[in-house]
Amino acid sequence: MQHELFGSPDVEAFRQWLRENKSFELKEKLMSEQEAISRFVHDGDYIGFELYATVRCPMSLVRELVRQGKRNLGVLGQGLQEVDFLLAAGLVNRMDLTYVGYEVYGLSPILRRVVEQGRVKTAEWSNGAIAWRLKAAAMGVPFIPVRSMLGSDMLKTNGAHVMKDPYTGTQVVLLPAIVLDVGFIHVHRADPYGNAQIDGISGFAVELARASKRLIISAEEIVDPEEIRRYPERTVIPYFLVDAVVHAPFGSHPGEMAYLYDRDEPHLRMYMEMIRTEEGTQQYLEEYVYGPKTHEEYIEKVGGWGRMKVLSKLGVKR
Repeated sequence: MQHELFGSPDVEAFRQWLRENKSFELKEKLMSEQEAISRFVHDGDYIGFELYATVRCPMSLVRELVRQGKRNLGVLGQGLQEVDFLLAAGLVNRMDLTYVGYEVYGLSPILRRVVEQGRVKTAEWSNGAIAWRLKAAAMGVPFIPVRSMLGSDMLKTNGAHVMKDPYTGTQVVLLPAIVLDVGFIHVHRADPYGNAQIDGISGFAVELARASKRLIISAEEIVDPEEIRRYPERTVIPYFLVDAVVHAPFGSHPGEMAYLYDRDEPHLRMYMEMIRTEEGTQQYLEEYVYGPKTHEEYIEKVGGWGRMKVLSKLGVKR
């Protein structure tokens, strides 16, 4: 039985949408988390995150998304806490996923609970498959042929197709393109127009940015456009893809940011202990997500800028 596709593979409709809605006008897009989520995320949207584990997660945006309670979301996630927060808050009803786990801390008990309780429909893909599905949408093609997942039971249920290559007869998997209503990416720096740069591992930010109808980026630092122009080869996300730019220093906390700060291990250990139960999970959300009304209030809640300075010293410096 072939699985339904959660995200749209219709790249022709996507291309038409971009022609009608995206602008090349060079205008400032700086705004708060509250405004970005309110303006660009709607109930029922299919949204997506990139990268994995606790690395460069757009957590200030996710906490605001939870506070605003957007409902019936579909999620594409290779991520971790951003996905867990949305699942715990009951905002997600369908999900394409690869791996939602905390590395040495183990798998996500939140994901396990919601799946076992039948609260979320899921489709499993390999890490590469998710990236390639986004790449197909970014390229404007309806599918992309790969060898990933051949021999895996995932192909029986996730919506991919297998066929013979007409040139060589080799078996290949046809991965459908996936178009996101909203993409979320946390970056090292951006200018007010949305030109964004990432240091270190880039995940599949390039593909996700180009496969999203609307794109919200949060940035550790907002810089002058002249700083962006000094190193144009580092600008992996150009301004015309971006709809909102949010200034969020330590926006990945309690996760890490390459070259800037380490993840907050004590906070993560506390979090992992609390989310073992449904009651503990909801207590964490009340205290650290619903309680603080802004990113600045959250930073104060977890120890203030003094604590952030300690994490910065632990981080690897260039």
